[in-house]
Amino acid sequence: MTYLSEAEALEFQQYFDAIVASVAGFIRGKDDVVRNALVCLLTEGHLLLEDVPGVGKTSLARAFAAALGCDWQRVQCTPDLLPSDITGVAVYHQKTEEFVFHDGPVFTNILVADEINRTSPRTQSALLEVMEEQTVTVDGQPKLVPRPFMVIATQNPVEMSGTYPLPEAQLDRFMMKLSMGYPDRDAETAIIEAHHSGATVGQVQQVADAAAVQSLIAQASRVHVSRSAARYVVDYTQATRQHPSVQLGASPRAAIALLRAARVFAAAQGRNFVMPGDVIDVAGPVLEHRLVLEPAAQARGVQLRDVLADVTGSVEVSLELTES
Repeated sequence: MTYLSEAEALEFQQYFDAIVASVAGFIRGKDDVVRNALVCLLTEGHLLLEDVPGVGKTSLARAFAAALGCDWQRVQCTPDLLPSDITGVAVYHQKTEEFVFHDGPVFTNILVADEINRTSPRTQSALLEVMEEQTVTVDGQPKLVPRPFMVIATQNPVEMSGTYPLPEAQLDRFMMKLSMGYPDRDAETAIIEAHHSGATVGQVQQVADAAAVQSLIAQASRVHVSRSAARYVVDYTQATRQHPSVQLGASPRAAIALLRAARVFAAAQGRNFVMPGDVIDVAGPVLEHRLVLEPAAQARGVQLRDVLADVTGSVEVSLELTES
């Protein structure tokens, strides 16, 4: 493999910052969320947004689609939603006497699955299969979804009546889990003033296209990962399994996700190699939704961020990594 050069890393950083600036100009006061969401996209991962209604979850997806010049679709998840409503359906045409497949909304670049926990497990599984394989099987033949492809699923943590919570095995399919949170006073004032002046997501400046996004994804995959950096990621995830407050720690798939996110984060800083700080900075969004606390720890009020802070402090950093 030809590793990313320093010049290419700086170019990656400039492109990354331009996309963040374009989206953040519309999604006010949430620069960290925007940056993490872009890291998630450039790992070819999927994002779970858990937050109350009205804080801009769908607007975030639309702003990204506009800034990246990509197509997007939205599916409102309800209990009666069928798998074919997402993946598509084959319809029999009498004139031609054959079945013709009609693409579902999943055949897009960015798919927003709104309130994913309100649809049935069967439909959730159909969507998660596409997320993992990036294909839809039609009459035994795989049909590829467009690239880049990202699912942004949302769920409301307050209204749980009539929902089907995602089990841990399905949560593990999401690269990151983020919360938008309420904006601060200045950001909310700016949002209201922008809305009053008629600002729309259509005014988000396009700074890339699908081909450019694919190029950034390929560049991120060429960020150098030393053996020491890989061992640091393994030690970090294994430490979550050994923490006394954790019932279910991070899996090997989580370790892979953590390293992929760290590579993109490193490139976003203009570096062509991974350092421990990159791993630590993305550990929260990548790992928290994959960990399950012991019941006794939950009763004591232990938070997952506290667990990761303990893990960060306990994992030894090799001298080779500090001198990279």
